[in-house]
Amino acid sequence: MKKLLFKGCATAIATPFLDNGVNFDEFGKLIDFQILNGIDAIVVCGTTGESATMTDTERKDTMKFAIEKVNKRVPVILGTGSNCTATAVELTKYAESIGADGALVVTPYYNKTTPAGLLKHYEVIANSTNLPIIVYSVPSRTGVNISSKTCLELSKIENIVGIKEASGNLSQVAEIASLCGDNLHIYSGNDDLVLPTLSLGGKGVISVISNIAPKKFSSMVHYFFNGEIEKATKLSLESIELINALFCEVNPIPVKEALNILGYNFGIPRLPLVKLSKENRLILQNAMKNYGLI
Repeated sequence: MKKLLFKGCATAIATPFLDNGVNFDEFGKLIDFQILNGIDAIVVCGTTGESATMTDTERKDTMKFAIEKVNKRVPVILGTGSNCTATAVELTKYAESIGADGALVVTPYYNKTTPAGLLKHYEVIANSTNLPIIVYSVPSRTGVNISSKTCLELSKIENIVGIKEASGNLSQVAEIASLCGDNLHIYSGNDDLVLPTLSLGGKGVISVISNIAPKKFSSMVHYFFNGEIEKATKLSLESIELINALFCEVNPIPVKEALNILGYNFGIPRLPLVKLSKENRLILQNAMKNYGLI
């Protein structure tokens, strides 16, 4: 069985920006809020963290700040992926040097690659580090899917321990679970598909909604693992309206606005993303109210 980086709910944490960089004061507040409310791990500089529009210095500074702020209270997994293998290697080595618990490595985007290229990409990254690696499959963003057969080959690499599966294809999740077993731990990358993924042997979720509702959403996952399926199902169904609202525009536009509504100063996303529309802000506010957040 491969190393289990975490079991439960990890937050793909958002990044607050100032005009001249990252707002570390607000970022630190959100990290503390997450841990205080029982989150099982924190993922930094992922999609929700807007790593794609961060400078190399900002990205590294944000990673280092998170490691120091969390101070081993929960596992910290750093997003070190890139469409350039050499860049991903460099970032993953940096993540290891500052004490990360693991790395989340997205598939190459824009240039894309073949299944053979995917395997080689991850082999090179994995061979450059001792960190446990979670591969990240999100074809709607990258144009690249990690098939179940490719997952089987990746699972043979010692320090590739898991996959964040965000294809939205439960049949594919089942195939990965069937082929790989405990050699590749599956984490849901879709907040609306957590319980189906867990029922197929998944070990948890890397979540967007937990930015604003860590206690309730992580409780849903914990109920499932404790065998309290009815309670888990109830919480899952209660979350659907809010999950839909958090994806009414491209992530992380809505979740950053949701954090602002809760009183954080998370500003607006960086271009090419823009502020949430007034119409969708009303939808989001209503969903947050119905969920008991405001």
